Amino acid sequence: MGALTGIRVLDLSRVLAGPWCGQILADLGAEVIKVERPGSGDDTRSWGPPWMPDNSGDLTREAGYYQCANRGKYSVEINISSPEGQQLLHKMVQSIDVVIENYKTGSLAKYNLDYANLSALNPKLVYCSITGFGQTGPRAEEPGYDFVIQGLSGLMSITGESDHVPNSGAQKVGVAVVDIQTGLYATIAIQAALLSRHQTGLGQHIDLALLDVQIAGLANQGMNYLTSGKSPIRSGNSHPNIVPYQTFKAKNTEFIIACGNDQQFHELCHAIQLPHLLDNSDYLRNQDRVKHRATLIPLLAQHFLTKDAEHWVQHIHQAKVPVGMINSIEQALQEPQVQAREMLVSINHPLNPDFKMIASPIKLSGTPINYQQPPPLLGEHTAKVLSEFCDPEQLRSLARRGVIAGLDLD
Repeated sequence: MGALTGIRVLDLSRVLAGPWCGQILADLGAEVIKVERPGSGDDTRSWGPPWMPDNSGDLTREAGYYQCANRGKYSVEINISSPEGQQLLHKMVQSIDVVIENYKTGSLAKYNLDYANLSALNPKLVYCSITGFGQTGPRAEEPGYDFVIQGLSGLMSITGESDHVPNSGAQKVGVAVVDIQTGLYATIAIQAALLSRHQTGLGQHIDLALLDVQIAGLANQGMNYLTSGKSPIRSGNSHPNIVPYQTFKAKNTEFIIACGNDQQFHELCHAIQLPHLLDNSDYLRNQDRVKHRATLIPLLAQHFLTKDAEHWVQHIHQAKVPVGMINSIEQALQEPQVQAREMLVSINHPLNPDFKMIASPIKLSGTPINYQQPPPLLGEHTAKVLSEFCDPEQLRSLARRGVIAGLDLD
């Protein structure tokens, strides 16, 4: 039994933000039915290489991108543009608790699959719309992509090396962080709406916009602007409000120091054998270290060049000051702490019995996450899911007319 066992979700979304939300709900025990376009499915199914190898080492057509966000779901192929496909979904939605969709604003109304139509069939329905710009405003009908939103939201203006560094410029984050954040906010909103439904008996419409999410996600940088009236600028791997809180180059490679308070700075100076820095009143308080960053950082940077990063990390760690190496993803997944936390899981995939995924970070004592289903093959569960709503002959008839796919008609 999962925390959300008994909750049934119709996932009409594709790519990342919506599917990420659906995967979290599936991890928590919800039954998530992923509706896909017959023949091609979710766009990310073709976003390879890399492709998953099968148990013989040969490459399949299962893309790693698709697999990162669709664990635990049931895949059903339905043509939502056909009237019969819409009728089938109308029948299904009467037993559904949650719908997730990320079509352009207004697009699903022409298929009678918008909130107004579906909530009329099921007033208890929680309907989550994820778009680039939301259901209202001058850009509501525009498509929105994570990369574009990273630029529009100001996130890229504070990501990357500062202007005085050669070849510097705005940078996007290395993963689609706006999509991921939006998936998380969607999960929170859906659970809140389900809890509200428990009190009121009614569902509601959730309107989530990628741009809204990343504006909210500016966090301290957004408030830095509102407080000072000055737009924050790119500062590379240093922190706008804390010093020292950045990367440093050692003799062999870079490493990270995240010195979060004055006591930690005191311990740092002793750990790296620079206790005389504490004799300088310019460096005793964080607000002074921020003010005198230009003199303190070069002193530290020059000192760290004398020994390898591993030496500094070991000594600073012993002083209980936050410090760490900069791992590759391979190194990160091999970290003893990551392995101890069981952040890699094996799930038996139909094409690869040794299939591995990165696990959910959610650890629940009473209703732990159970990894039973890998990301589904396209249409893998069409017959299993739709047999609840149609008899075998009806399913065969729908398949012959191209309304659904994924059935064996032999």
